[in-house]
Amino acid sequence: MDEPAVAVAVTDDLAPGADRAEALAEIWSSPSGLLGWFQPVNHKVIGKRYIATAFVFFLLGGIEALALRVQLAGPEQGWLGPDLYNQIFTLHGTTMMFLFAVPMMEGMGVYLVPLMIGTRDMAFPRLNAFGYYVFLIGGVCLYGAFFFGLGPDAGWFNYVPLAGPEYSPSHRIDFWATLITFVEVAALVAAVELIVTILRQRSPGMALHRMPLFLWAILVMSVMIAFAMPSVIVGSLMLALDRLVGTRFFDVAAGGDVVLWQHLFWFFGHPEVYIIFVPALGMVSAIVVNACRRPVFGYSALVLSLVATGFMAFGLWVHHMFAVGLPAMGESFFTAASMMIAIPTGVQIFCWTATVWLGRPRLDVPMLFVCGFVLTFVFGGLTGVMIASVPFDLQVHDTFFIVGHLHYVLIGGSVLPLFGALYYWLPKITGRRLHEGAGRWSFWLVFLGLNLTFFPMHQLGIEGMPRRIYTYPPEPGWGMLNGWATIGAFTLALGIAISLVNFLWSLGRGAAAGWNPWQADGLEWATASPPLPENFREIPCVRGRHPLWSLEQGAMGDEPASLPSTGGMCVDRREILVTSVLEATPRQREILPGASPWPFFLAVSASVAFVGSVYTPWAVVVGFLLAFVALVGWFWPEQAEPELDFDEVAGSPGSGRTRGRREREGSA
Repeated sequence: MDEPAVAVAVTDDLAPGADRAEALAEIWSSPSGLLGWFQPVNHKVIGKRYIATAFVFFLLGGIEALALRVQLAGPEQGWLGPDLYNQIFTLHGTTMMFLFAVPMMEGMGVYLVPLMIGTRDMAFPRLNAFGYYVFLIGGVCLYGAFFFGLGPDAGWFNYVPLAGPEYSPSHRIDFWATLITFVEVAALVAAVELIVTILRQRSPGMALHRMPLFLWAILVMSVMIAFAMPSVIVGSLMLALDRLVGTRFFDVAAGGDVVLWQHLFWFFGHPEVYIIFVPALGMVSAIVVNACRRPVFGYSALVLSLVATGFMAFGLWVHHMFAVGLPAMGESFFTAASMMIAIPTGVQIFCWTATVWLGRPRLDVPMLFVCGFVLTFVFGGLTGVMIASVPFDLQVHDTFFIVGHLHYVLIGGSVLPLFGALYYWLPKITGRRLHEGAGRWSFWLVFLGLNLTFFPMHQLGIEGMPRRIYTYPPEPGWGMLNGWATIGAFTLALGIAISLVNFLWSLGRGAAAGWNPWQADGLEWATASPPLPENFREIPCVRGRHPLWSLEQGAMGDEPASLPSTGGMCVDRREILVTSVLEATPRQREILPGASPWPFFLAVSASVAFVGSVYTPWAVVVGFLLAFVALVGWFWPEQAEPELDFDEVAGSPGSGRTRGRREREGSA
């Protein structure tokens, strides 16, 4: 487990010391100024933009949720009309699922993965920037359509035939279908980036069995995205073609099938829940390990549980369709799968419990959010097992019981770990500590508000209150529970607002965090806070699962960790080290492209094609021509190809001269 890491013999083009540090900072820094905003490709800049943008969408989705709760606080409320309610309801679900949850988890991965594996950037920096701009433009266009009266109104799931041209003749659903297709391209781009970076750029010695659990979680999430997102992309594209071109994929009268839409959507939609949930499991593992100051109990079991969760998530989408009318054998299969997926999650919880039992946990703010996660997710998981039973599901299908269950799983299972992760990693990202007292207040208000909001919904569902209604009569007696749920929603919002103020306050007034304020074990804490432009002046070598804890000095406090390294990498160009998939044995060095405005221009060109196609097919032609110009600029060589001798890789199979080194100047 702790055998010496592989060493790499490389050359350095400049003398060590201040000259080297200045050269690295210059070559890896991002452009400044207004025009410079459109050019960065560094993973830290793109990662922070993903996180900040997704958080803004989270706040917008939260405001929409408060508006819905005010409308439902009592019977026969008239604050929102049915049309506006449907638009806000649809936009809330779309925002939380497509514009917040997945982009936020991918943004955390984009920022943290290169730091945690000891490399200097993502595998394809310009492609990474392109993905962010697609996400940003898609989200802005969707909200722009809403403010111009074209907000989608058929629910975030947009079931046909309600979302078809017969019942929704305006362009509202057209914008939803085209922009969902557009935004999911960004999710696929980030997933490919993360998969390649994790598998091929880990520090020498960081074999797969030494990877932090958070990296395993991000890897599983990315593979799931690669398999799940094409389904919703195909479905939304078919819906757009039905509406804009006149195809009949979902028109029963013409031989189409409305249930096909449900299959395509939920084949993405249920794995989507676990795409959000799996990174949260990795965050919890990282927080538990460092709060308990000991290695996690059952590392192999935790890894296998993550993989099993990702695999099994694709075998239960039909439990969203039990009311459709399916063969009994099919219902039995999906019932069993829906219950079995609780097993790997239970394994994770038992391993964390054993880790806490064997350690001496610090009950700081990140750990408080972890404790809240365990309690709420266990309850949400129990109700999930309940609705996996077909007879019970038929009773509570399309009632507020499902709403309560969904939010217990999504907020309790993803948002609570996410806030714990933000309190844990923001000192590294910003270089500033957060206020501990404000963090505790935020946790208790969020935890109380979460349960006060969504627990009553289970009872409302059992009493028969249907979901997706904008008002209800006083006779059923649903008003009191809805009133409590609305009070809980504002309590939850207050807790989130305190954390937001805490995040912003710490940027200017928080105490300096130092290199490793948590005395943590991972490579991300072996560089400055905030990290250097190049992340690491030397590529570190890894000799165990907890590289900083294995050091005798320099692993804690305000001084940098003194890790074994590969030696000097070239400092006159953006150079990274490529390693093997299994054992992270050094293979070759590669050059990454620098900052460029062309990823932004390509994203704008693609948006012209997608958004403009709602009104005219000629927009596709214009967008294609603009994209061609952007791609020519993207791949145009920036400088003459340098004369590069291949360095020897010591200790790797076939050592001597490496067999290949690709010049990627100007490529993705």
